[in-house]
Amino acid sequence: MTRGIGSAKVRALLDYFGGLESAWRASEAQLQEAGLDRRTLKSMLAARKDLDIDQLEQQLAQAGVQVLTWNHHDYPTRLRNLIDRPYVLYVHGELTPADEWAVAIVGARNASAYGREVARNLGYALGQAGVTVVSGLARGIDRIAHVAALEAGGRTVAMLGSGLDRVYPAEHKKLAERIQESGAVMSDYPLGTNHEARNFPPRNRLISGLSLAVVIVEAGERSGALITAEFAADQAREVFAVPGSVLSKRSRGTNRLIRDGVQPVLSAEDVLEELNLQMVTEHKVA
Repeated sequence: MTRGIGSAKVRALLDYFGGLESAWRASEAQLQEAGLDRRTLKSMLAARKDLDIDQLEQQLAQAGVQVLTWNHHDYPTRLRNLIDRPYVLYVHGELTPADEWAVAIVGARNASAYGREVARNLGYALGQAGVTVVSGLARGIDRIAHVAALEAGGRTVAMLGSGLDRVYPAEHKKLAERIQESGAVMSDYPLGTNHEARNFPPRNRLISGLSLAVVIVEAGERSGALITAEFAADQAREVFAVPGSVLSKRSRGTNRLIRDGVQPVLSAEDVLEELNLQMVTEHKVA
């Protein structure tokens, strides 16, 4: 909640003070010695003056929000292994060990009838197979993937680019409530954070980070889904793309991914076979 303090500075403060409570209560001189630049130091001093930690904890408890930090046993293992993992995650619902077997499905907000049908088939089949479907609760492909997984009786996880109390788009609030009943809605943004365009690329990084693989259903040439694919490749995650008509603008991004070497996906079975997830239920039991 302090502007300028991300995972790198948290790590530096932990190294210097041994704990964040000590850092929070440290003198200005000690914080300078710990390596905070002038702007971040100013932000931290202001936050320390304005924030009531006890009141904040009470607010989170009343909202039913679980707070996970790096040392929490429920912090997702796949995110924990990322170099730039967020220090704090806010969770509505519950994460389980089953969510380690997760596949992200993302794509165009203004999806075509073809894209919607493919997303529905993939989400349903993966959910039915016991794979957790991860997406971003956006309009179009994201929403359809979440709903299909729920209809299959599977688990799904939504990662937001806003605070958990500022679900975006607003019409997906009911869907978010459905998801948290049998899965989780997550964010690394504190309560009260509105959606902003700059929040979504970091959100996309966490979508891919949570997953074994990312499936891009439809994506134009400048689609945010392509950013997710880039993050996935950087994180050593598998990337799949659904081929589409060469005449469709919505398929230019996915077709280009396939041309450049990304594996095409024609059905959920392609993903299950490539990731050796046909026996995912047995994996989870083991």
